[in-house]
Amino acid sequence: MKLTKLEHAALVLEDSGRKLFVDPGSFTTAITDGAQADAIVVTHEHPDHWTPEQLERIRSKSPDVRIFGPQGFATAAAGFDVEVVAAGDTIEVGPFRLEFFGSKHNVIHSSIPVVDNVGVLINGSVYYGGDSYTVPEGVEVDVMAVPAGAPWLKIGDVMDYVLTVKPRRSFPTHEMVLAKAGKEMANTRITWATKQNGGTFFPLAPGDTLDI
Repeated sequence: MKLTKLEHAALVLEDSGRKLFVDPGSFTTAITDGAQADAIVVTHEHPDHWTPEQLERIRSKSPDVRIFGPQGFATAAAGFDVEVVAAGDTIEVGPFRLEFFGSKHNVIHSSIPVVDNVGVLINGSVYYGGDSYTVPEGVEVDVMAVPAGAPWLKIGDVMDYVLTVKPRRSFPTHEMVLAKAGKEMANTRITWATKQNGGTFFPLAPGDTLDI
């Protein structure tokens, strides 16, 4: 399996010639290579994690693609056939096994509604919690997508999150809101936290890949 990091929170996984997209949102360059896609996972409804245009681009190349996300996302994306998932659900789609964790987005501020959010574990290996610090209990995570910058995020909390999950490998995600200096600072902190349990940090930039 090959993981390719796209801009911001978006990823694409490829296995046996098939693709799985995660969180193709408004801060991600228009996706033009959506052929051979079996599934799209959207962790929550915020537009930096999905847009109708991004979903349509993928669906135009892969008409049978299945779309998964929590109830809040399904309500927001009413024009799409979204299969609602929640913590504890497991889905097999093409060569991909999807396991879901958690239920809510991390708090931004008391004045801002807390929306539904799911984390996803892909093929028992790659874990992304969306906009949350949800820990996939009982899972030895091989590769963790670690949020690096967000309105709801404090880097010390991110470091504790990585220390708790103990991934073998990690890389940054959700960082288009950061300038170059901010990305470098976040990467330094995430590197430290990953190394505390013997893991390796990969400072992936958009377009970079990682073999799983």
